[in-house]
Amino acid sequence: MSAKLNGNRAVIEELIYESCMAMDKVDFDGFLELCSPQFHYKLSAYSPEVKHDMNWLDHDRVELEDLFNTQSKHNYDHSPLTRNAVVYKVEIDDAKKQANVVSAVQIFKTNLNGGATQLFAVGKYYDTVSLGRDKPTLLSRHVKLDTRDLGWGYHIPF
Repeated sequence: MSAKLNGNRAVIEELIYESCMAMDKVDFDGFLELCSPQFHYKLSAYSPEVKHDMNWLDHDRVELEDLFNTQSKHNYDHSPLTRNAVVYKVEIDDAKKQANVVSAVQIFKTNLNGGATQLFAVGKYYDTVSLGRDKPTLLSRHVKLDTRDLGWGYHIPF
């Protein structure tokens, strides 16, 4: 691995981890600061019963901002979520000034009533990162969950 690639990888990994920390704190503005104006978010899970992906959320940045701005009006579970991501693979495309990143993610939920923590969901982040500016930004995130039963009240993206 070249020094240039190694340096970019560290900055890219930090972006992925910062996005998790912002969402853990329910800091929507902080999360959006890490995203490009063209950001696109998708949440899906494969269903073996119907033999294709179930798309649960598919928003551009404006739609995601609207979701965040109306969050307080939704009836949702306020139990905090903790995202634990591990970056598996970073492929840098110098010509496009982008990187494709695959990260494993585990999402833990801590119940407000009693404080018990349990594994809530597992899957992968498939991120496209822009490397064209002073700092990298998220161009897209596709969350592909292995978990297919999330219960009710989860409007906050993973």
